[in-house]
Amino acid sequence: MASTSATMGHLPSGMGICTTIPDIFYLPELIFGGLVWILVACTMVIPANPLGWVMFVSVFCFVMTFIWMCIFACGVHHNSGGWATADFVYHGLAAFFYLSASVALAKVVIDKNDESLKIIRLDISAVVFSYLATLLYFIHTIFSAWRWKSF
Repeated sequence: MASTSATMGHLPSGMGICTTIPDIFYLPELIFGGLVWILVACTMVIPANPLGWVMFVSVFCFVMTFIWMCIFACGVHHNSGGWATADFVYHGLAAFFYLSASVALAKVVIDKNDESLKIIRLDISAVVFSYLATLLYFIHTIFSAWRWKSF
């Protein structure tokens, strides 16, 4: 069970990131972000501009979240308030990026009508996972803000 009392004024390290809120969201963010990346890469990139933005957001957030998770897991942050601020800012920015990418991806999928059923299902799955990733990053942002305010 995730512990909320351990997060107030404390940044976890090591396996503590698997048991505290908001850090418990790192793995689901990686999973759903990776699924968006894979599903968008599996389909035809037409039109290129909105789907290029979706790919940038999904790859950028996947890599940065993995690096961020490694920083917290290795204990590089040394339990300072600056890292809590950076965590809040990063996840807020990621939530905003994912929201913009999700809306663009949904618009592209709605406008498609000449594709096969298999490709449309992949596109719809990408939209669903993109909105789930947006929700996870948003929830992580809220809990990170609470932790940041407790420092």
